[in-house]
Amino acid sequence: MKRTHLRLSAMTIAACASFSTSAAINSAAIIASSLSPDCLEYKIVGICYWLYCTPAGCKVRTSTKVRHYIPDAVVSAYANTGDNPWTEVSPLGAPNLTAQAGNDGTTNHSNENTIIRFKEADVLGHPGAAAFSRFASASGYTCKGATTPFVPYMLSTLDSIAWRYGIPESVYPESLTPGMREIGGMLAGDLWGNVYPRDGFLHQTNDYKAAAVIAQRAGDITTRDGQPHLYQPILASSEDGYWPAGALLEGDAKTGKWQELTPVLSQTCAVFPNGEQHAQAEDEAYAWALWRPYSCCQRRGQKFLGSTDFQ
Repeated sequence: MKRTHLRLSAMTIAACASFSTSAAINSAAIIASSLSPDCLEYKIVGICYWLYCTPAGCKVRTSTKVRHYIPDAVVSAYANTGDNPWTEVSPLGAPNLTAQAGNDGTTNHSNENTIIRFKEADVLGHPGAAAFSRFASASGYTCKGATTPFVPYMLSTLDSIAWRYGIPESVYPESLTPGMREIGGMLAGDLWGNVYPRDGFLHQTNDYKAAAVIAQRAGDITTRDGQPHLYQPILASSEDGYWPAGALLEGDAKTGKWQELTPVLSQTCAVFPNGEQHAQAEDEAYAWALWRPYSCCQRRGQKFLGSTDFQ
């Protein structure tokens, strides 16, 4: 892939309502970003029932059922192989025998509307678990997430056949049928791109939108079992009084939402597409925290009898 460095004029920047900035971020900043009430979205959603028995007899106890989001992972999408904007983990995505280079394809013409953008993608456990737990516990009883800090759940440089050649997903119905599994839509005028095939290539002139679609693809893969990729699923097992997050679905905040970490650190979460004005990273490297919803209640007996939701 040929590397290109596009210098936008001030007029073009104004027309696109975007600006460029540096994308690097470190673990300390990512940990601090997890203290977000907007992303946490803590709610009491129901009541759990437990059977509590002693030698004197049995009785039913109740506990509050809560739901909140947890920053499970940091998902990075970046053009140059080895240049993950999360500085401490960038060596994990270094070039190897099957993944040597990166960056965008180009027509070598001044009009780059047909540009094919390429992004590597890394999914690692969010480093802020301890700080987030202290922060969230101030709201009440809290649930556990599905990841371990800093553990890699997906490194696209190790998934070269699927990520660089689209094998086998390029022939899936979702890849060949317009309107299936898309982020945004043509009718709404906010189509950012297609989820399938879940590889590193995308026709998209806006670099931020391209990175967001690639991040969504990586999240889509890692929140499901049995996908044709090299990865570890980010899935927890259900237990009595514990309902973990399931598969991520584009545009559905009930399955997960995104907090921008770079190139602009945000204290709010959203789903894609989320507007038109976004900073473009000078080094074409972006990262988001993926927050996913969990529900749970405190165990107050030996046997779980069920729960009642308020809504």
